[in-house]
Amino acid sequence: MLELYDGPLHVEEIIAKWYQDVKDKNFGAFIPFIGIVRDEKGISGLSFDIYEPILKNWFDEWQERASQEGAMLLMAHSKGDVPNHTSSYISAVLSPQRKVGLRLINDFVEDFKANAPIWKYDLIDGKRVYAKERSTLLNGAGLLHEI
Repeated sequence: MLELYDGPLHVEEIIAKWYQDVKDKNFGAFIPFIGIVRDEKGISGLSFDIYEPILKNWFDEWQERASQEGAMLLMAHSKGDVPNHTSSYISAVLSPQRKVGLRLINDFVEDFKANAPIWKYDLIDGKRVYAKERSTLLNGAGLLHEI
């Protein structure tokens, strides 16, 4: 399940909804990860652009990997502006056992940071400034190519 929202995520509502949706599916572990926008380097928040078709393909590939281990992935991400001290990213793994879930959530979040087609901007003085120094090359996209 991949969900995209405008603005900051309502963490309590999303986690509660996910829990209600999955609590009777006989998983032994529900392991969430919640990303929170930090107040650093003079930013007032972050802003995100998402290329949804590639994100869906990336997520579907991960969902297939998880299902091979009897697990399931959930993910929510913000589009647009997200102020400091609010959430822009939530993911969760549901798995038969804790060890599988803990490994999958770590691998999923690390790959998300490296390969998901989401472009991050700092919000500084009301303007979006591309966060190139904290971005990674998206394989095949031609972005961040050095000239």
